[in-house]
Amino acid sequence: MTITLYDDGDHKCIAFEDLVTAAESAAGSDDGETVQSNQFLIVDGGQAALIDPGGNLTYHRLFAEIFRHIHVKHLDYVIASHQDPDVVASINKWLVGTDCTVVVPAIWARFVPHFCTPGATRGRLIGIPDEGMNIRLGNMFLKAVPAHFLHSEGNFHFYDPISRILFSGDVGAASVGAQDLAKPVTDIRGHIPKMLGFHRRYMNSNKVCRLWANMVRRLDVEWIVPQHGPSFKGRKAVQEFLEWFENLQCGVDLMSQQNYQPL
Repeated sequence: MTITLYDDGDHKCIAFEDLVTAAESAAGSDDGETVQSNQFLIVDGGQAALIDPGGNLTYHRLFAEIFRHIHVKHLDYVIASHQDPDVVASINKWLVGTDCTVVVPAIWARFVPHFCTPGATRGRLIGIPDEGMNIRLGNMFLKAVPAHFLHSEGNFHFYDPISRILFSGDVGAASVGAQDLAKPVTDIRGHIPKMLGFHRRYMNSNKVCRLWANMVRRLDVEWIVPQHGPSFKGRKAVQEFLEWFENLQCGVDLMSQQNYQPL
């Protein structure tokens, strides 16, 4: 499903949520053996950026869907929050099929080319420094904000100040059975069981959860949209999510000697 998150005539944010499922069905496999993921297109002032395009499962359908909105060959940026295959494994296809510049965390800038043919990224890759950066897109700046260790060591989320959407990567991600991006979460408490296992395992520690939540409160966020599952829309929902997340015990908080035993 293609979902228009924001459109004021000059600025658009488009989400694609079911491309992995569609690819599985086309291949005759619908047993959920792959990870559902959302992809995002932002268009402003005649320029376009694709955030977390996914792997080979999503490429062909995503290319066709984007063609409804822009001339894909002239896509300006492919932006990756981190290095996972469900985020950026299709990068070589985008480099071949478009004129894009790839924007990735600097810490992963020497790893992402492993998804590509030799030399494909030469002169076409920008590394995001640890402190983040502003990415010029048309008449605005898309903000890459730090999300280190949530879950990747070098990780960024992307804030659009026009739509006031924070594209939050794996933060806020939900499990299978909670995939409808078109229906934002209204009951945070009831949604927690769909997030809890993933966040306990994939987020590094409560310390970084608190640091991230403090940073987000300094932004004017109306909508948190993760890479997996539904979103959190409205000030109340955003605040309730931040309150849950900043108190989450996860990752190394939960480790003890029992987790490090020889068999």
